[in-house]
Amino acid sequence: MSRSLSGIFFLLLIVVAEVYGIQAIRAALQSATPLARRSATILYWLLTVGIWALGIWAIMNRTQHASFRSYFGGVLLAMIAAKIVILLPLLLEDVVRVVRWAAQAIGNRPSGATDSPAISRSEFISRMALVLGAIPFVALIWGMVKGGTDYTVKRVTLRFTNLPASFDGFKVLQISDLHTGSFQSKEPLQRAVAMINKQNADMVFMTGDLVNNYAHEVEEHIDTLAGIKSDLPIFSILGNHDYADYINWADQGGLAAKQANFVRIVQNHKKIGWHLMLDESQHIERNGEKIAIIGVQNWGARMGFPKYGNLAKAHAQSDAPFKILLSHDPSHWDGEVHQYEDIDLTLSGHTHGMQFGVNLPFLKWSPVQYAYRQWAGLYQRGKQYLYVNAGLGFIGYPGRVGFLPEITVFELRRA
Repeated sequence: MSRSLSGIFFLLLIVVAEVYGIQAIRAALQSATPLARRSATILYWLLTVGIWALGIWAIMNRTQHASFRSYFGGVLLAMIAAKIVILLPLLLEDVVRVVRWAAQAIGNRPSGATDSPAISRSEFISRMALVLGAIPFVALIWGMVKGGTDYTVKRVTLRFTNLPASFDGFKVLQISDLHTGSFQSKEPLQRAVAMINKQNADMVFMTGDLVNNYAHEVEEHIDTLAGIKSDLPIFSILGNHDYADYINWADQGGLAAKQANFVRIVQNHKKIGWHLMLDESQHIERNGEKIAIIGVQNWGARMGFPKYGNLAKAHAQSDAPFKILLSHDPSHWDGEVHQYEDIDLTLSGHTHGMQFGVNLPFLKWSPVQYAYRQWAGLYQRGKQYLYVNAGLGFIGYPGRVGFLPEITVFELRRA
């Protein structure tokens, strides 16, 4: 029921935004010639209908691999965002006009002296609204052209009283959410792997969502990912997309085909050279001291996300004074991890920072924060830390704005 209401509200918002969008164009060109106004109106509707048609076609005909279709969907998203921003100042202007008209009417002014609420729209405000609307449009287009593969390295130093002395200065590198099915060439991941190797990390983790849905999406990138260098084993886990739960398997071989896809993705982790952790613990030893790496399958607290992981089973295998947990979905931290006070550091991904938002040192905002309490960066509860990696790839919207693809390097120090 709530989903239906949300859909109706969104549809109404789109209709209202389209009405205000054409009003903004006409009002901004009040001083232009009739031919210019008419030409602008025709061009507006041609572009609007064309973008809607291509965007809907792209959404309705999604394939397992990313293609030019995803970019049509991205342009549609950019247009919707722009028109919603255009709507806001014009709607505010209308509210002011109606309030002013009502005040004049209540003031019992002589007949004919009351201004109509339908007076011509301000040319200045309309132009300002168009300029404001251009900001998200340009940002989202830039995000597709550049932001989706504009890899960044983030460095985080963490101090722990129980970190074994032999691991003081230990460097851990995390990547997450590669979504290899979204890449249309090998070059971006080749560039990312080169950046990863430059960090000279002691250990590398990949925290889920290797593919979008199908195991074969990663296979053209196996040689590239196998190039990640590490003297110690590279540990990986599964994310929600790795189980192919979002595919209708009824016409693709049913449950047997889905199970075969799962087996294939497990094999692909092995072909890359990664140790895929399926609810287990491994130990890393230095000079007789050791730390535990715990890896669980996907476990999501939010409705609609599966709880495949068995943290109790994996935790029971760990025997070290310092423990790192790899768990794809950050909602696991509040959902279960808090019960295990000896887990010092949890590394997650999943949210992508929604691939859109404001990411400044003094201000972080993204729509995803209304769905997840922990959604990007570092969080602390007592002596426990959680880090949510923004991900290396993308899905849906083929780009990123604000929350760029991330390679995270942690330096572990003794407190």
